[in-house]
Amino acid sequence: MKIRVLYEENIKNGHKFYTTIDIPDGDYSLMLDIDYEQRLAEAKPEKKAEVKRCETVQEMLDLMNSKEYNNWRRFHRHLGKPNTPFRKDDEAEDETDVMDTIADDSQETERNLNYEYEDICSKIRQALTKKPEWADAFIAVRIDGMSIRDYASSIGADENNITQKLKRATKKLKEFFENHQI
Repeated sequence: MKIRVLYEENIKNGHKFYTTIDIPDGDYSLMLDIDYEQRLAEAKPEKKAEVKRCETVQEMLDLMNSKEYNNWRRFHRHLGKPNTPFRKDDEAEDETDVMDTIADDSQETERNLNYEYEDICSKIRQALTKKPEWADAFIAVRIDGMSIRDYASSIGADENNITQKLKRATKKLKEFFENHQI
């Protein structure tokens, strides 16, 4: 029996190149049994009834190849040239705005903002190591933008108490950053 196998290194630019292997008759029944047992073990309990035994080795390898190809495609689909936008007319030259096809770096920007936020919070906590409740209040109200009333009710404290802590924290932070030049 001749079977076609798709190896990951044979997937080039989305085109499948198969390798043909010759297997003697009868040697593949064990492969089919092992494949069925593996797929049955991997299936969710409600999907076990849908798992069927492959009749031929080619059918088994096609299942494996499609799974492998789908994983490869999921990883590689956005690499390469940006797609040109779809046009309904038959214009000779492309007059579309190229900015629509350029990759978005919003996740990187979001990560950088998160790193800056964590850095600022750690410096505030470093400056107010002896008064962590001041640091928490300052971060929540001044950095995160929570109102004093909401913060006071969330921790079960008086608004005037929080206002005084914020004044003291601001004064302490000002002194700390003037002295340490951070």
